[in-house]
Amino acid sequence: MIEFILLSRKGRTDGNFRSLREAGRLDVVYQCILFAFFTSGAIRRDVMFHAILGGPPRPPLHLIMDGRELRDVRTDEETWEKILRKVLSGGSHPGIYLRRESFQRFLRSISYRNIFVLEEKGRYIRDVEFGPNPVFILGDQVGLPKRDEAFALRFGTKISIGKKPYLAATCIDIINYLLDLATERKNDNRTAD
Repeated sequence: MIEFILLSRKGRTDGNFRSLREAGRLDVVYQCILFAFFTSGAIRRDVMFHAILGGPPRPPLHLIMDGRELRDVRTDEETWEKILRKVLSGGSHPGIYLRRESFQRFLRSISYRNIFVLEEKGRYIRDVEFGPNPVFILGDQVGLPKRDEAFALRFGTKISIGKKPYLAATCIDIINYLLDLATERKNDNRTAD
Protein backbone atom coordinates (compact mmCIF):
# COMPACT_ATOMS: atom_id res chain seq x y z
CA MET A 1 0.00 0.00 0.00
CA ILE A 2 1.26 3.47 -0.97
CA GLU A 3 0.08 6.36 1.19
CA PHE A 4 0.12 10.09 0.62
CA ILE A 5 -0.46 12.61 3.40
CA LEU A 6 -1.29 16.19 2.48
CA LEU A 7 -1.28 18.78 5.23
CA SER A 8 -3.93 21.29 4.15
CA ARG A 9 -3.51 24.17 6.59
CA LYS A 10 -6.71 26.03 5.67
CA GLY A 11 -8.83 23.21 4.19
CA ARG A 12 -12.40 23.70 5.40
CA THR A 13 -13.67 21.16 7.93
CA ASP A 14 -17.36 21.32 7.03
CA GLY A 15 -19.41 21.31 3.83
CA ASN A 16 -20.37 24.98 4.02
CA PHE A 17 -18.59 26.40 0.96
CA ARG A 18 -19.39 27.75 -2.50
CA SER A 19 -16.39 26.29 -4.33
CA LEU A 20 -13.37 24.14 -3.56
CA ARG A 21 -11.03 27.08 -4.05
CA GLU A 22 -12.97 29.20 -1.58
CA ALA A 23 -13.01 26.33 0.93
CA GLY A 24 -9.47 26.92 2.17
CA ARG A 25 -8.03 25.67 -1.12
CA LEU A 26 -9.74 22.29 -1.13
CA ASP A 27 -9.05 22.52 -4.87
CA VAL A 28 -5.46 21.56 -3.99
CA VAL A 29 -6.82 18.50 -2.13
CA TYR A 30 -8.94 17.61 -5.17
CA GLN A 31 -5.92 17.89 -7.52
CA CYS A 32 -3.87 15.64 -5.25
CA ILE A 33 -6.70 13.08 -5.14
CA LEU A 34 -6.72 12.96 -8.96
CA PHE A 35 -3.00 12.28 -9.23
CA ALA A 36 -2.96 9.86 -6.29
CA PHE A 37 -5.69 7.57 -7.64
CA PHE A 38 -6.47 7.99 -11.31
CA THR A 39 -4.75 6.48 -14.31
CA SER A 40 -6.24 6.38 -17.77
CA GLY A 41 -9.42 4.40 -17.26
CA ALA A 42 -8.64 2.98 -13.82
CA ILE A 43 -8.28 3.74 -10.12
CA ARG A 44 -5.13 2.77 -8.26
CA ARG A 45 -6.41 0.30 -5.68
CA ASP A 46 -3.04 0.17 -3.86
CA VAL A 47 -3.17 3.82 -2.72
CA MET A 48 -4.49 5.58 0.37
CA PHE A 49 -4.73 9.36 0.46
CA HIS A 50 -4.93 11.41 3.64
CA ALA A 51 -5.65 15.12 3.92
CA ILE A 52 -5.29 16.68 7.33
CA LEU A 53 -7.58 19.71 7.17
CA GLY A 54 -6.74 22.65 9.41
CA GLY A 55 -9.37 25.21 8.44
CA PRO A 56 -12.59 26.36 10.12
CA PRO A 57 -14.86 25.58 11.75
CA ARG A 58 -13.56 22.52 13.69
CA PRO A 59 -9.94 21.57 12.91
CA PRO A 60 -8.14 19.30 12.72
CA LEU A 61 -10.01 16.82 10.58
CA HIS A 62 -8.42 13.77 8.94
CA LEU A 63 -9.94 12.96 5.53
CA ILE A 64 -9.07 9.39 4.44
CA MET A 65 -9.55 7.85 1.00
CA ASP A 66 -8.93 4.16 0.46
CA GLY A 67 -8.38 3.11 -3.16
CA ARG A 68 -9.48 -0.46 -2.37
CA GLU A 69 -13.00 0.78 -1.56
CA LEU A 70 -13.33 3.99 -3.60
CA ARG A 71 -16.36 3.79 -5.91
CA ASP A 72 -18.69 6.06 -7.90
CA VAL A 73 -16.09 8.71 -8.70
CA ARG A 74 -14.98 10.56 -11.80
CA THR A 75 -12.13 12.95 -12.47
CA ASP A 76 -14.05 16.21 -12.86
CA GLU A 77 -13.95 18.91 -10.18
CA GLU A 78 -17.74 19.20 -9.95
CA THR A 79 -18.06 15.55 -8.91
CA TRP A 80 -15.41 15.94 -6.24
CA GLU A 81 -16.90 19.18 -4.97
CA LYS A 82 -20.20 17.32 -4.41
CA ILE A 83 -18.47 14.35 -2.77
CA LEU A 84 -16.33 16.48 -0.45
CA ARG A 85 -19.28 18.71 0.49
CA LYS A 86 -21.39 15.64 1.28
CA VAL A 87 -18.71 13.90 3.36
CA LEU A 88 -17.69 17.08 5.21
CA SER A 89 -21.40 17.66 5.99
CA GLY A 90 -21.68 14.29 7.71
CA GLY A 91 -22.72 12.13 4.76
CA SER A 92 -20.89 9.08 3.47
CA HIS A 93 -19.26 7.90 0.26
CA PRO A 94 -17.63 4.50 -0.48
CA GLY A 95 -13.94 4.55 0.42
CA ILE A 96 -13.97 7.97 2.11
CA TYR A 97 -13.82 8.41 5.89
CA LEU A 98 -13.34 11.17 8.45
CA ARG A 99 -11.58 11.16 11.81
CA ARG A 100 -10.99 13.89 14.38
CA GLU A 101 -7.23 13.52 14.38
CA SER A 102 -4.22 15.82 14.13
CA PHE A 103 -1.30 15.39 11.76
CA GLN A 104 1.09 14.55 14.61
CA ARG A 105 -1.25 12.03 16.23
CA PHE A 106 -1.79 10.25 12.91
CA LEU A 107 1.92 10.24 12.16
CA ARG A 108 2.71 8.66 15.53
CA SER A 109 0.28 5.83 14.69
CA ILE A 110 2.21 4.97 11.49
CA SER A 111 5.73 5.81 12.71
CA TYR A 112 6.93 2.24 12.03
CA ARG A 113 6.42 2.73 8.26
CA ASN A 114 8.87 3.97 5.58
CA ILE A 115 8.09 7.69 5.80
CA PHE A 116 9.34 10.31 3.34
CA VAL A 117 8.91 14.07 3.66
CA LEU A 118 9.02 15.98 0.37
CA GLU A 119 11.15 19.13 0.45
CA GLU A 120 13.39 20.75 -2.18
CA LYS A 121 16.51 20.38 -0.01
CA GLY A 122 16.06 16.67 0.65
CA ARG A 123 17.91 13.65 -0.70
CA TYR A 124 17.34 13.22 -4.43
CA ILE A 125 14.37 10.89 -4.94
CA ARG A 126 16.07 8.77 -7.62
CA ASP A 127 18.72 7.77 -5.05
CA VAL A 128 16.17 6.59 -2.47
CA GLU A 129 14.99 3.03 -1.92
CA PHE A 130 11.37 3.32 -0.80
CA GLY A 131 10.95 -0.17 0.59
CA PRO A 132 7.53 -1.72 1.12
CA ASN A 133 4.46 0.36 1.92
CA PRO A 134 5.98 3.86 1.66
CA VAL A 135 4.29 6.96 3.08
CA PHE A 136 4.88 10.37 1.47
CA ILE A 137 4.17 13.64 3.29
CA LEU A 138 3.49 16.84 1.36
CA GLY A 139 2.49 20.37 2.18
CA ASP A 140 -0.26 22.31 0.45
CA GLN A 141 0.32 25.41 -1.70
CA VAL A 142 2.07 27.08 1.28
CA GLY A 143 4.23 24.09 2.23
CA LEU A 144 4.63 22.19 5.48
CA PRO A 145 4.78 24.24 8.66
CA LYS A 146 8.32 24.01 10.08
CA ARG A 147 7.05 22.54 13.35
CA ASP A 148 5.20 19.71 11.56
CA GLU A 149 8.10 19.11 9.18
CA ALA A 150 10.50 18.77 12.13
CA PHE A 151 8.07 16.37 13.83
CA ALA A 152 7.73 14.25 10.66
CA LEU A 153 11.51 14.08 10.27
CA ARG A 154 11.73 12.35 13.66
CA PHE A 155 10.19 9.33 11.89
CA GLY A 156 11.13 9.84 8.25
CA THR A 157 13.62 10.98 5.65
CA LYS A 158 13.59 14.24 3.72
CA ILE A 159 13.54 13.63 -0.03
CA SER A 160 13.42 15.91 -3.06
CA ILE A 161 12.11 15.68 -6.60
CA GLY A 162 14.49 18.46 -7.56
CA LYS A 163 15.56 21.98 -6.74
CA LYS A 164 12.46 23.52 -8.33
CA PRO A 165 9.31 23.67 -6.23
CA TYR A 166 6.52 21.58 -7.75
CA LEU A 167 2.80 21.54 -7.06
CA ALA A 168 1.79 18.90 -4.50
CA ALA A 169 -0.31 17.10 -7.13
CA THR A 170 2.65 17.01 -9.52
CA CYS A 171 4.84 15.51 -6.79
CA ILE A 172 2.28 12.74 -6.26
CA ASP A 173 2.17 12.05 -10.01
CA ILE A 174 5.97 11.83 -10.21
CA ILE A 175 6.14 9.52 -7.20
CA ASN A 176 3.49 7.20 -8.66
CA TYR A 177 5.44 7.14 -11.93
CA LEU A 178 8.70 6.25 -10.17
CA LEU A 179 6.98 3.53 -8.16
CA ASP A 180 5.42 2.15 -11.36
CA LEU A 181 8.88 2.05 -12.97
CA ALA A 182 10.32 0.23 -9.96
CA THR A 183 7.52 -2.35 -10.13
CA GLU A 184 8.12 -2.86 -13.86
CA ARG A 185 11.84 -3.39 -13.25
CA LYS A 186 11.14 -5.99 -10.55
CA ASN A 187 8.70 -7.81 -12.83
CA ASP A 188 11.19 -7.69 -15.74
CA ASN A 189 13.92 -9.14 -13.51
CA ARG A 190 11.65 -11.97 -12.37
CA THR A 191 10.78 -12.76 -15.99
CA ALA A 192 14.46 -12.77 -16.96
CA ASP A 193 15.27 -15.30 -14.22
